[in-house]
Amino acid sequence: MTNDERHVLTEKYNGIPSPAFAADCERLSKGEPLAYVIGWQPFLGLRIYLDSHPLIPRPETEWWSEKMLQRMGAGDTLSSSELPAEPKILDLCAGSGAIGCAALKYLPHAEVYFAEIDPTHEATIRKNIRENGLDDARVHIGSGDLFTPIAGMQFDLIAANPPYIPAHRILDASVIEHEPHQALFSGDDGLELIRRIAAELRDHLSSHGQLWLECDRDNIEQASALFTARGFTSAIHTDQYAVPRYLVVS
Repeated sequence: MTNDERHVLTEKYNGIPSPAFAADCERLSKGEPLAYVIGWQPFLGLRIYLDSHPLIPRPETEWWSEKMLQRMGAGDTLSSSELPAEPKILDLCAGSGAIGCAALKYLPHAEVYFAEIDPTHEATIRKNIRENGLDDARVHIGSGDLFTPIAGMQFDLIAANPPYIPAHRILDASVIEHEPHQALFSGDDGLELIRRIAAELRDHLSSHGQLWLECDRDNIEQASALFTARGFTSAIHTDQYAVPRYLVVS
């Protein structure tokens, strides 16, 4: 039995083999990601369900999201927050809603908006809110292209893990065969959607607000330049592996 099979047996079947477990082992043998087979992925103390097969949250995303929440006053690590008392937060290109759900959990006075182009993910986002016992009274979910669901609104914090992989990049078979291409690729250079975010950000970021944006290590400098060219301050930050991973734009 492989480690992944043991993990499925423990997490999904309470250690009891069954025909359903055997079917899941077959799925694993065909390269389906473990998180899809189990049905959820841990993320900052939450169980993020993946029913609609959104992009699986990565450890790198979890890492910078934690840094963002700490900087915004979550937990006991900071004496003061960089957010107003009742901030508006946007999880842009939300997918499973993992980042927005973490904001709901750790920033209890925040009003959290989720914007996602694929409407099939809305039910998954709502499940992640419900199953993690989060406050749905502070939640707004919209389906549509980029900023379309929140037209005319500004936010104190925007967190985004958009598609940013160049179209020519060769990925592992488990990723390319199972995860949504719409959430992975963004034009020939990987910057197609980030260009649009840079062009539209001024209309949606409050005067004191910040954008935290995950990028590809190979185009992060070009991505940063897109924002500085429009008058923003953009700082490049590394992830837990010392890889340039995300921007903080203000």
